Amino acid sequence: MMKAFPEAKAEILERARGLSQGAARQWGKMTVHQMICHLNDSYLLGLGERKVADKSNMLTRNFVRVMALRAPMQWPHGIKTMPEFDQVAGSGTLPAVFEMDKARLFFLIERFTAEPRDFEFGRHPMFAEMSEWEWLRWGYLHADHHLRQFGL
Repeated sequence: MMKAFPEAKAEILERARGLSQGAARQWGKMTVHQMICHLNDSYLLGLGERKVADKSNMLTRNFVRVMALRAPMQWPHGIKTMPEFDQVAGSGTLPAVFEMDKARLFFLIERFTAEPRDFEFGRHPMFAEMSEWEWLRWGYLHADHHLRQFGL
């Protein structure tokens, strides 16, 4: 069952408060600081302020999008990161000051979910055009996936 939007947002913000610089990853290669910057870059994509190459195709726009956003399951480990957001490879925004980057994450989540919106959602590189509901669901699931990566 999907949570109501305000409840889901509150949950993500509460879990993100628990991020600490020494958090150990459960899987993957990113450090917790790299993960925060990865999420920041991803929210900037949704805000239409960060562009990436379009890698969508008929399968990702239809089947993968529906499965990723509507199936009652957690996202699996090992999904390949878009090259533009691959923190381990040095792409994306490089970590600077942990607490400042973490504060920026909270700011971006608030802006991404604010009503009324001061932006139009961007185009997703795999799923193409998405509705407001799909973008908000994606924002929750993406943050959930990476918070679980660090035990939160």
